[in-house]
Amino acid sequence: MIKLGVNIDHVATVRQARMTYEPDPVTAALFADLAGADVITIHLREDRRHVQDRDVKILRETIYTKLNLEMALSNEIIDIALDVHPEQVTFVPEKREEITTEGGLNVVSQSSSISRTVEKFKEAGIIVSFFIAPDKDQILASREAGAEYIELHTGAYANAKTDYEKRTYLNTLKSAAEYATSIGIKVNAGHGLTYKNVIPIVRELNMEELHIGHSIIARSIFVGIKKAVREMKEIIFRYERR
Repeated sequence: MIKLGVNIDHVATVRQARMTYEPDPVTAALFADLAGADVITIHLREDRRHVQDRDVKILRETIYTKLNLEMALSNEIIDIALDVHPEQVTFVPEKREEITTEGGLNVVSQSSSISRTVEKFKEAGIIVSFFIAPDKDQILASREAGAEYIELHTGAYANAKTDYEKRTYLNTLKSAAEYATSIGIKVNAGHGLTYKNVIPIVRELNMEELHIGHSIIARSIFVGIKKAVREMKEIIFRYERR
């Protein structure tokens, strides 16, 4: 079954809006864990706009499920990640002005430096994933750099306005996933996925994990985070190809 990674960054975003102690993303992660989340995903940004160092450390000590730490190729964040030791790290591009991560990591242009960083994590027994566009050159470069997983950026598909555009982007994702699998890389996917647009992704892509944040956190405002996570898990179970 496709595993569900729940990204709790936006719980921290609400907390940081008032620079207070609530809502606590650690508590959100615990409830998501109890509701069946297979992975807890967090992004420790260089500017600490939402998740804080304290959150990462406490999550590492308290959750029982897999911890996936999204991170830029920053020496400071690399050192923190190696110290905290999550089960998985996902390298992402990072811009100070963006609201959320836009676009995939350009592995092709920095493969040698990325390879050295990947080796550090592998030596520590940490799984490495790259958040990339569904592009064959980027997928091949990811394998050559030592990534065990890729996470396909689904933003273009999620933002498509017409059925034709959605089908075009979905076919691109499907082709990318099949290519990655054929060369020995495991495939995750995420960005902009909702309770509705996730259905074709689940039906047609052969994946390990889906990483979804904003839609689940937004729904949890109305139904609670446990119910929001369970509803997404039910969709995955109902529509996953077998």
